[in-house]
Amino acid sequence: MEKNEAIYVAGHRGMVGSAMVRKLQAEGFAKILFRSRAELDLLDADAVSAFYEAERPAVVVVAAAKVGGIVANHEQPVEFLLENLQIQNNLISAANEFDVRKLLFLGSSCIYPKFAPQPIPESALLTGILEPTNEPYALAKIAGVKLCQAYAREYGCNFISGMPTNLYGPNDNFDLRTSHVLPALIRKVHLAKQSGAATVPIWGTGTPRREFLHVDDLADACYFLLQNYDSPEIVNIGCGEDVTIRELAETVCDVIGFGGALEFDTTKPDGTPRKLLDMTKLFGLGWRPRVPLREGIAGAYAWYLENVEPTGG
Repeated sequence: MEKNEAIYVAGHRGMVGSAMVRKLQAEGFAKILFRSRAELDLLDADAVSAFYEAERPAVVVVAAAKVGGIVANHEQPVEFLLENLQIQNNLISAANEFDVRKLLFLGSSCIYPKFAPQPIPESALLTGILEPTNEPYALAKIAGVKLCQAYAREYGCNFISGMPTNLYGPNDNFDLRTSHVLPALIRKVHLAKQSGAATVPIWGTGTPRREFLHVDDLADACYFLLQNYDSPEIVNIGCGEDVTIRELAETVCDVIGFGGALEFDTTKPDGTPRKLLDMTKLFGLGWRPRVPLREGIAGAYAWYLENVEPTGG
């Protein structure tokens, strides 16, 4: 990529998009385009097309999406399916219409079957049933992957797709009703410590295994792919290591300094038993993550204390 090219980061206020903007700024890119939701409604196809026509981005990163955890997916399946389809369809189709040189679509590891082989290779896509607790979101992301591949095949577009594992870091969502497991744990444990509680409640059995990647590592991987990867075939983005939810919770407690007990609510769903990505492809290209999990959790907790806790959010 050229440092003077116009690069549009859709979803720049989210955790992923903001990390991508930080990475591009650190690398010296001078023309990074972004619009707030008030400035550009990504659900409006005409507005998206008008933006592309006016700004003519050479590179687009699709980091905009409606996201959430098990509760949010369960309560809003229509919104998770429909809004994500509309956002990505508008961004991807306009990229073709206005000659975007390269587009990176960010999906999710939840696109893979519930009982996919572990670690999960890219070839596992569409080989089995999805995890029901996030099926609407997964279906939308699969559609985005297939749309990018269709544009590559039919029109020769250089549209690539990265599948990140579970992410965390600055600008994460710490709302207990809509957040993912790691930010939810950080907030729960912090509140338990502040209140002097003897226990902290954890959903499920604590036995599922999950992989966690710091969002700054994701941004670094995205930048690497934009420079070095031109295939329409999907590529996993993870760290290649996983932990149990119990181990994760224990690490969070250690970082925050909570000495109470973990109380697992086995009436709540666990979700997928294990979700670890096969990183053979991306590691083989020469990329590696840099942020250790405990160090990353400490940084995420510091961000929470500075940006969320003072507001009572």
